[in-house]
Amino acid sequence: MTPVPVAAEKNTKNAAEQTCNLMDTILRKVDPQQPDAAVIRQAADILRAGGLVAFPTETVYGLGGNGLDPEACRSIYLAKGRPSDNPLILHISQLSELRPIVREISQTAQVLMEAFWPGPLTLIFPKTDIVPDAATGGLDTVAVRFPSHPVAMALIRAAGLPIAAPSANLSGKPSPTRAAHVAMDLDGKIGMILDGGAAEWGLESTIVDVSVTPPMILRPGAITKEMMEPLVGKVDVDPAILQKPEEGMQPKAPGMKYTHYAPKAEVYLVRGEQTCEIINRLAKKEQEMGRKVGVLATDERRRGYEADIVLSVGSRNCLEEVGANLFWALREFDRLSIDTVYAETFPIDGEGMAIMNRLQKSAGYRWIEE
Repeated sequence: MTPVPVAAEKNTKNAAEQTCNLMDTILRKVDPQQPDAAVIRQAADILRAGGLVAFPTETVYGLGGNGLDPEACRSIYLAKGRPSDNPLILHISQLSELRPIVREISQTAQVLMEAFWPGPLTLIFPKTDIVPDAATGGLDTVAVRFPSHPVAMALIRAAGLPIAAPSANLSGKPSPTRAAHVAMDLDGKIGMILDGGAAEWGLESTIVDVSVTPPMILRPGAITKEMMEPLVGKVDVDPAILQKPEEGMQPKAPGMKYTHYAPKAEVYLVRGEQTCEIINRLAKKEQEMGRKVGVLATDERRRGYEADIVLSVGSRNCLEEVGANLFWALREFDRLSIDTVYAETFPIDGEGMAIMNRLQKSAGYRWIEE
């Protein structure tokens, strides 16, 4: 991809205005395997004009804008209500598009790219000057992903520019795994939504900082520490992944600092040998106070709960299924007007680390342990 200049002043002004005023958001269904070229061109035209387009990836739906245009990046933050120091991820559609936006590609990065790109892995590199500070939260590094979803790849290629795309939801809410989730949060605030069906993975990409040695996981996802270490040796894990971040920290990657993935209900994580009994006792007390209670459960335990709503995210023996359904369940609790959610917990190895990272943030680190 040849680097493109930032959009003309007229277009960037329109992009900023579109997120301040309600507009008619265009919704287009696309075949996730063979997206209609005319629809993709329409979406690409919006991006090149400085507008915003939500599109499916294999992880979650992204809210895309021109990653080289500071005004388009600012429009993303405005539409989401996202803090401006929370970096964006630039999405590319082929390896040749990486060189113009990064200063250095380490051997570790090269190995990880060859193993996991295209796919649900984001890598952090030193950035070039062409990448605006508005896309990186003022950092001198840039997060880059090469998605494998056919719609995402077709859109990036048609636009001819790297697409900055955080998850397509209001900041702090559960990430969208379906176009309906995007519309719930952003209808009237963005130019277009491409509906490619349910996301495959359901959790955002793994983020690895390859600008440091050893490389460090800043956000866990489908590409796990256990998958990477046989290829590149030791991989560190940022302590903020599984504990409450320190006050005043500057996030190097999306999702590190702020409350995320939270439904309107108060969420509590429950851990103990008698999880069902603990949750049932707590649910009864809540119900006696007139509150509507939900349980985020697994297939193995769901019939043991006594609550208003019990939603299973899948089997404990298939964490990929749990991850794919997690954000759907959190949003479903909102739709059902649940006041309090009690959630089962999971081991923190493998994909369990990504699940527990999202659950802890959705609960605001509220634990019940007996």
